[in-house]
Amino acid sequence: MRSPTPSDPYPFAGQQLPCLIGGEFLRQGKAFANINPVNGRVLCSVTEADAALVDRAVQAARAALRGPWGRMSTAERAALLRKVADRIEERFAEFVSAEIADTGKTLKQASSLDIPRGAANFRAYADLALARPSECFEMATPDGRGALNYSVYKPVGVVAVIAPWNLPFLLLTWKLAPALACGNTVVAKPSEETPSSAALLAEVMQEVGVPAGVFNLVHGFGPDSAGAALVAHPDVNAIAFTGESATGSAIMKSAADSVKALSFELGGKNAAIIFADADFDAALAGTMRSVFANTGQVCLCSERVYVERPVYARFVEALARGARALKVGGPFEGADMGPLISRAHRDKVLSYYRLAREEGAGIVCGGGVPAFGDERDQGAFIEPTILTGLPESARCVREEIFGPVCHVAPFDSEEQVIHMANDTRYGLAAAVWTSNLQRAHRVARQMEVGIAWVNDWFLRDLRTPFGGVKLSGIGREGGAHSLAFFSEAMNICVKL
Repeated sequence: MRSPTPSDPYPFAGQQLPCLIGGEFLRQGKAFANINPVNGRVLCSVTEADAALVDRAVQAARAALRGPWGRMSTAERAALLRKVADRIEERFAEFVSAEIADTGKTLKQASSLDIPRGAANFRAYADLALARPSECFEMATPDGRGALNYSVYKPVGVVAVIAPWNLPFLLLTWKLAPALACGNTVVAKPSEETPSSAALLAEVMQEVGVPAGVFNLVHGFGPDSAGAALVAHPDVNAIAFTGESATGSAIMKSAADSVKALSFELGGKNAAIIFADADFDAALAGTMRSVFANTGQVCLCSERVYVERPVYARFVEALARGARALKVGGPFEGADMGPLISRAHRDKVLSYYRLAREEGAGIVCGGGVPAFGDERDQGAFIEPTILTGLPESARCVREEIFGPVCHVAPFDSEEQVIHMANDTRYGLAAAVWTSNLQRAHRVARQMEVGIAWVNDWFLRDLRTPFGGVKLSGIGREGGAHSLAFFSEAMNICVKL
C-alpha cells in the first residue's frame, strides 16, 4: 500500500461527486461545494439528493433484498467483503488523498488509522459473520416426543447508515461492513463535509461486483435534505448513526412513527483521571493523544482532565509544554495537528475559547488562531488550548466543544474524582491512569461510560462492545453486538 505524496492529485478534482442508486451513478438536481479546510479552496461539487432521489435509493435497496443478494450464503457475502477490502488497499493512495483533502488531517493518521481500519472492518466482519454461533434447545412435550428449537438470523432489511465528518471512512465502514455481512442492503449518507472517501467506496463496490442496490450512496445535508428524508422514510428498517447528541435526538423523533431499530453513537465530554502514582510520562503522553488527536475531533477525546493534587502543577506544566510543541499544519508538512473540519466549526470552538475567558478560566496555552502568512490562513486552523481554574458548573466544563482543548482540574480523593468524572450528561469514555491494580479495576468499573481505558487510550479490539450511556448513545456496536443489531433473530420450533 502506497501513501500519497503532494504530487498525487485529489481523485475528484474538477468533478461533481455522484450519488449511487441501484448500481447507477447519478448527477442530477442541486449541487454543493466540497471545501478543503487547509486552505478554503473548493475541491469539487457534490450532488445533493432530494427526497425523490432518497426514495429511489431506498426502493433500490428494498428490491435488492429480493434479488441475488438475498439468496447469497454468508460465505458468499463474506467473500465479497474481502474483495472490497482488497480493492481498498489496491487504491490506498487514492483513499488517503480523498480523506486528507476533505478533512485536512495528517498524512500519518489517515495512512495508519483511517483507511487501514476501513479495510480491516470489512475483513473483520466477514470473519465474524462466518464464525457466528447459532442456538439449539431440546424441550420436553406432554406426549413425550419432544421438540427442537433452533435460531436463525435474518437481515433487518434496508439500513440507513449515517456517518460523521471526523473519521469519515473508518466510521462509515464500521457500520456498513456488519450490515452487509448480515445480508442487509444499505443507503449510506456521509457527512456533507466529507463525501470523497464514500464516493471512492461506491466505485469499489461496483468494481468488485456487489449487486446493484445493495449499497446505495446519497449525499446531502441533514434538515430539509437527504438526511431528513432518509431517516423518516417508512421503508427504512433500521438507522445506524454517529454524530451529535442533538442530531440523534432529532432522528429518534423522526423514526418514532415507524418504530425503526436505532443504533446511536453520540457525543461525549470524556474524563481522564491521573492519579499521583501513575507512570507520569505514560500518563502525559496518553493524555496528549486523548486531548489533541485529530485536532480534538474524536468523540472519545478527553475534554476534562482530573489530576491528583500532588502532581497537578507538574502535570499542567508538562501538558502545556507538550501542547506548545505541537506542529500545526497541512497533511504533507509533517504536522502533529491539522485544521478543524471547517471555518464554521472553528467559529464554534473559538466561541468556547471566548466563553472560557468570560467564565474566568486561566488560558495556560493557546486560545487563538495560528498565523501562517500563506494560503493556510484561509483554512480552519486553531491553537491547541489548555484551560484551568473553572468550576465544575462552568459551561466549558459541561458542554462538548469538540476541538483541541481540555480543562485540567485537581482532585484530592478517589471518591471525589469519581463523582466529578460522572457528573455529566454524557457517558461515552474515560481514561484512568494509575499503577495501583486494585484501584484501576475499582475506579474503571465505577465510570458511568461505555468504555473505560486503564493506562491507555483509543486501544480498540473490534470484537468488544462499543457505545455510550446517557446522551452518548443507544446500543452497542462491535463484534457480536453489531451482528445482533443488524439481524433479526428468529426461533423455529419443530415438533419431533
